Amino acid sequence: MNNVMIRRVAERAGLFIMLMFATLTLVACASAPVPPTESLNMAREAITNAEQAEARRYAGAELEEANRHLDAATKAAAAERMTEADRLAKQAVVAAELAMARTEAAKATEINREMGRGAEALDEEMRRQGDQQ
Repeated sequence: MNNVMIRRVAERAGLFIMLMFATLTLVACASAPVPPTESLNMAREAITNAEQAEARRYAGAELEEANRHLDAATKAAAAERMTEADRLAKQAVVAAELAMARTEAAKATEINREMGRGAEALDEEMRRQGDQQ
C-alpha cells in the first residue's frame, strides 16, 4: 500500500512537472516579440509618397519628423522593443501624411495665386481693349 501511494504521488508530480513545462513553453512562445513589419513598411511607403510629392520643398519639417520616427522605430525593433517600434512607426505614418497634406495645400495655394494673376491679366487686357474702342 505504501508503494502504491508513492507511485501515485510520483505520477502526479511527474504530470504536474510536465504541465508546468508545457505551460512555460507556451508562455515563452506567446511572448516572443513579433516585429512590427507591417507598420514599418507602411511608414516607409508613406515617407516615399511624401518625398515623391515634393514634401521636402513644402513640408520639410514634417517629413524630417517622419524620418526621425522611422529611424527610431527601426532601432527599437532591432533592440526587440516591438511595442515601442510599432508606436513609432505609426507616428512616422502620421507625420508623413501630415507632410503630404501640407504639400497638397501649398501646391493648391500656388495654383490659386497663379489663377488669380491670370484673371487679373485678363481683366487688365479687357480694360485696355475697352479703352481703345
